[in-house]
Amino acid sequence: MIADREASPPRLTVFLCFLGAICEGFDIQAAGVAAGGLIRVFRPTPHALGLFFSASGLGLLLGALVGGRVSDLLGRKPVLVASITAFGIFSFLTSLAPDMNSLIAARFLTGLGLGGAMPNLIALAADSSTSKSRTANIAAAYVGMPFGGVAASLVIFLIPLDAWRLVFQIGGAAPLIIVPLMIWLLPRPKPAPLKAAAGAWVAPNMARALFGNGRAPRTLLLWMSFFLIVLTLHLMLNWLPLLLTGRGLLKGQAAIAQAGFNAGGGLLALLLGVVLDSRWRRIAVAVSMVMLPAMLVSAAVVPARPDVLIGVAFLLGGAILAQQVIVFAAAGACYPMADRGTGVGSAVAAGRLGSLTGPLFAASLLAAGQSPSRVLIGVLPIVLVCGISAGLLGWRDLKPNPA
Repeated sequence: MIADREASPPRLTVFLCFLGAICEGFDIQAAGVAAGGLIRVFRPTPHALGLFFSASGLGLLLGALVGGRVSDLLGRKPVLVASITAFGIFSFLTSLAPDMNSLIAARFLTGLGLGGAMPNLIALAADSSTSKSRTANIAAAYVGMPFGGVAASLVIFLIPLDAWRLVFQIGGAAPLIIVPLMIWLLPRPKPAPLKAAAGAWVAPNMARALFGNGRAPRTLLLWMSFFLIVLTLHLMLNWLPLLLTGRGLLKGQAAIAQAGFNAGGGLLALLLGVVLDSRWRRIAVAVSMVMLPAMLVSAAVVPARPDVLIGVAFLLGGAILAQQVIVFAAAGACYPMADRGTGVGSAVAAGRLGSLTGPLFAASLLAAGQSPSRVLIGVLPIVLVCGISAGLLGWRDLKPNPA
């Protein structure tokens, strides 16, 4: 039975969301960090390897749409618990897959669980917060993602390449450990009345949740912002080590830079979340708009010294995740509680389209013969538009839309 407490301290709820985000960040990175080992075992074709990498992304897109909507009907807690349980089980099953087809299927099913978890982690952190601490709590929940990515990178650094299955075993076991804590400690769900729930999946009702009461312009701006910032994030997650080695770093130095990218993202995003709840909010939004293109250009033109490029990667990760915190906070504030899961889920789904597009964009530039520096400069128009859209969202008061 997934209902033990009527209420839970907001800090405890946010901490549990943070733990869930760590598990999600670890699992999202798992495929990339384990790729070298599974390539040795299965010798996949480029097409099969591409399907393996994209399967979880497709599942995540669908899971975000469905999971966000269902949570508005049944409550955040049961959907979150079911989603985390699902991606834990299927991640563990990934480690047992005997061939590439099984791996691809397991990653798709893992992605469904991952997709259902993130909108509910953000919505639950927003639901449990006052307006004075909402953005900081959303940031605290979200930053588990990059820290989970750092943990995945450290695991593959510490274990032999042939032990790649251990990555998925850890990624499966960790969420299953925290599920009992969520069942026990998260507040009791408050489902929608049956009469309202009966027609909730009708398209006009979902459209009303997203576009009703004058929310259409902000919803469209949210979708564009999520698409562009997640495109940029996943382009860097997939290609930054290669681009830095192309600029002259050794493989180990590029790996340190990638870890710095994730760590910088988590730390600076958490700091921004606190500042966004203060009177310095608009200054922080303006700084984030300038910082991302500045760090991107710096990564392309600064001297190819390890210490300099590692420092730039740290700040670049912080700039990207700072803007992601702004758009997540805006998503949490744009919709009333009754529609928040649907709104955040649709925005996360728009971001997943960006995650599929970003690596392909970088690949097309490299295929056209562009140097690593020119690839980074080629992303500049995207981050400029992204900064403007995130800035427009963050410039307004990040207060919840009244029910």
